[in-house]
Amino acid sequence: MKIKSAEQPFLNIVSEESCNPTYVLITPARNEETFIEQTIKSVVRQTVLPVKWVIVSDGSTDGTDDIVKRYVAQHTWIEFVRMPERTERHFGGKVNAFNAGYSKVKNLHFDIIGSLDADISFESDYFSFLMSKFAENPMLGVGGTPFREGGQQYDYRFTNIEHVSGACQLFRRQCFEEIGGYVPIKGGGIDWTAVTTARMKGWQTRTFPERICEHHRAIGTGQSTLLSSRFRFGIQDYYLGGHPIWEVFRSLYQMKSKPYVVGGLLLLSGYFWASLKRVERPIPRELVKFRRDEQMQRLRHFLSNILKL
Repeated sequence: MKIKSAEQPFLNIVSEESCNPTYVLITPARNEETFIEQTIKSVVRQTVLPVKWVIVSDGSTDGTDDIVKRYVAQHTWIEFVRMPERTERHFGGKVNAFNAGYSKVKNLHFDIIGSLDADISFESDYFSFLMSKFAENPMLGVGGTPFREGGQQYDYRFTNIEHVSGACQLFRRQCFEEIGGYVPIKGGGIDWTAVTTARMKGWQTRTFPERICEHHRAIGTGQSTLLSSRFRFGIQDYYLGGHPIWEVFRSLYQMKSKPYVVGGLLLLSGYFWASLKRVERPIPRELVKFRRDEQMQRLRHFLSNILKL
């Protein structure tokens, strides 16, 4: 693992960004007419606006495009891009849409690039707060906040505060380019892969619980029921390299949330089904090892704290 030193080009980053980091946003949106206007209104009222915000309609067939176009006509810094319709819905398509947006901003001057979902909302100082965190810490490669969904959010006693939710992920430009952007994994996990690769390469990643965003669609249920999504998450945990011991404890923890007990059992079943089927892992072995080392370190720390009680 490469450890970044303060002697590296971070000195230049500090002098350039310490006052006012600039940022761009990219939002892939597919059939988001129900929620996207809340997201647009949240960005428009920010105290610190982006240099550019590219909203990419990923073959939407509902009223998403019309909603976005109304705001494009009012704000020159918002740009609309339309992708062709496609029959499949998968996360690889989301990466293709993001990359279409990235092509519109890559030649602009900015310090931070953000991937923003089209179904979230937040307060007017949201990005001002996050920009201040990047300005304070030149080693911060990826930053974001927790999300709240249905009145609930992760308990950070048990959730890794170094993971940054894909609802809104902000990358230092140098970090984003170093990890090679998002990997188009059809089954999902593109956000996790980006954040964890950044840490593996020596960058710091952090969720800042002082702010929060509201997530208006239940994660992982865009095409599936809650039960089937739990099984699918188990499969995803396997192909993204999760340690089997960690998965057992994760499944036990999930049993306390709806659907009670069954959700945790389905998560574990999905993991071991994928293991028996030897589902192909779309990430490099070094990333699998890095993830497992992190998981076991966190598990040892958690169990040692339990034993002290």
